[in-house]
Amino acid sequence: MTPAARVQAAIEVLDQIRAGKPAERALTGWARRSRYAGSKDRAAVRDHVFDALRCKRSFAALGGADTGRGMMLGALRAAGQDPDHIFGSTPHAPPPLMPQETQSGRAPHAGPEALDVPDWLWPLLVDSLGADASAYAQILKTRAPVHLRVNLRKTSREDARIALASDGIETRPHASAETALEIRQGARRLRQCQLYLDGRVELQDGASQAVVQELPLRDGMRVLDYCAGGGGKALAMAARADIELFVHDAAPQRMQDLPARADRAGVRFQPLAGAELDRHGPFDLILCDVPCSGSGAWRRSPEGKWSLSATKLHELQEIQADILARAAALVSGRGVLCYATCSVLNVENSRQIDQFAAANPAWQPGFNRTWMVQNGTDGFFTAHLTRIQGTG
Repeated sequence: MTPAARVQAAIEVLDQIRAGKPAERALTGWARRSRYAGSKDRAAVRDHVFDALRCKRSFAALGGADTGRGMMLGALRAAGQDPDHIFGSTPHAPPPLMPQETQSGRAPHAGPEALDVPDWLWPLLVDSLGADASAYAQILKTRAPVHLRVNLRKTSREDARIALASDGIETRPHASAETALEIRQGARRLRQCQLYLDGRVELQDGASQAVVQELPLRDGMRVLDYCAGGGGKALAMAARADIELFVHDAAPQRMQDLPARADRAGVRFQPLAGAELDRHGPFDLILCDVPCSGSGAWRRSPEGKWSLSATKLHELQEIQADILARAAALVSGRGVLCYATCSVLNVENSRQIDQFAAANPAWQPGFNRTWMVQNGTDGFFTAHLTRIQGTG
C-alpha cells in the first residue's frame, strides 16, 4: 500500500469508530477485508487510527471536521505535511481536497481542546493532578511505551535482555520495577520470540508490575485476585512468592487466556465463581484491581477518553465501593485488602479509600502510592488496608 492508501484506510476505519464500532473490531474487520495489506500496512493503518483517537479534538480542529477525513487532514497539518501530497495523489488515495476543505481548519483553542480532553473531564483532572494536569494531557497524546515483565522464577532481567537482543528485540531496564524491561526496538517480533512463548517474559506495564512488587506477599499465603481480568497481576504475584493462588472475575470471559498464559509461566491457580468465594475464604491477601475509568492508560486505549461520561464515572465509583465492601468480608483477621486502579482521578483513588475507611472503622489505610505517566509508565494507584486488631 502507498502512504496515501494507508491514510484512506485509516479514514474508513475512523468513520466506523465514529459510528459506534469499537476500534479493535473496526481494525480487525478492515484487515480481513484487505488481504492485500501486509503486516507493515496493517501496523501503519493502526498507528494512524490510534494517533487520531489520541488527538481527536485537536486534529478535528486543524482538519475542519470531526470525521475520519477531517481528523486525518488535521493529522497531516499537525505534522507539517502538505495534504495535497496525500489527498488525490494516487488511485487509492483519499479524493482530492475540495476548496472549502483547503480553507477549513484552525488552531485548536487553548485548554481542553488543544490538550485533547473532554471539557467536562478537565476540572476533575485539575482537581486530581493540579499543576501536572497539562503535562499529563500532553503525554496522553503520544504512544505508550511497551514494557515486559521478566519472570524471575525462570530467568534474570539481564539474561532476558541479552536473549531478547539475539532475537532482534532491543530493551533496557525500566526503573518502575525490578522485573521491568522497556522495549526500544522490535516490539512486533515479541509474540514469535522464544522467551515470550516459554513464559520467561510477559507484556505488562511497569507500574502494573510495581503494584504487585509493593504487595506484602509471603510464601504460603492464600491469595485472591478478585478482579483478575487477563491475569497479568495474578501471574506476577505467583512469580514473587509460593502462594496458593485463586482468581475471580465478575466477567469470567475476561480470564479466557489465563490458562494458556499460566501454563507458559509455570503457574497453578484455581478459578472461583462468585458463589464459591465464601466457601474458599478467608484469604490472607486480596487484590482488587477494580474496574475504573482507565485514565492512566488512555495512551493504550484512547477510545476510553471519549466514551467516558460523568454518569459512567459515577457508576464506576459505585462498583468500586461495592467491590471493596464485598472483598473486605473475605479477608482473614490479619489479612491485607489491596485496592488498585489504572486511574489518575482522585474520585476513584484516594477518595474511595477515605470513604471506605469512614464507613468501616474497623479498617485502617496504610501503604499507598501513585504512579504518574510523566515517569514513563501508565498512571496507577494502590492502597493497602488492614483491620485494626481487636475490632473485628
